[in-house]
Amino acid sequence: MALTKNERRLRIKNRIRKVVSGTETRPRLTVFRSNKEIYAQVVNDVTGETIAAASSRDKDIASSKGNKTEVAALVGKAVAEKAIKAGVETISFDRGGYLYHGRVKSLAEGAREAGLKF
Repeated sequence: MALTKNERRLRIKNRIRKVVSGTETRPRLTVFRSNKEIYAQVVNDVTGETIAAASSRDKDIASSKGNKTEVAALVGKAVAEKAIKAGVETISFDRGGYLYHGRVKSLAEGAREAGLKF
């Protein structure tokens, strides 16, 4: 029986998570993409805490005009600024089983522009 799109994505996500994990010196930037919104958070997997988070539902980002790809770039910049303020400069990128294309790529490039290294 064929896998659904979501089951396939979760299999890919688990395969990625075997390799990519966040430490105190190099936390993990994880992405969740729904049909309407996009969420990003910087996570230290050793202690299980979220260092910084941003989403397209934040008030300053939600009020901005633009398509979903442009909004994803704003989310990337916002999460990068919060992470740098918390003392994080290098991260591991976890695309969450999504293809590195479109909104996920835009978020990553926005985070790089704001100063995160990965």
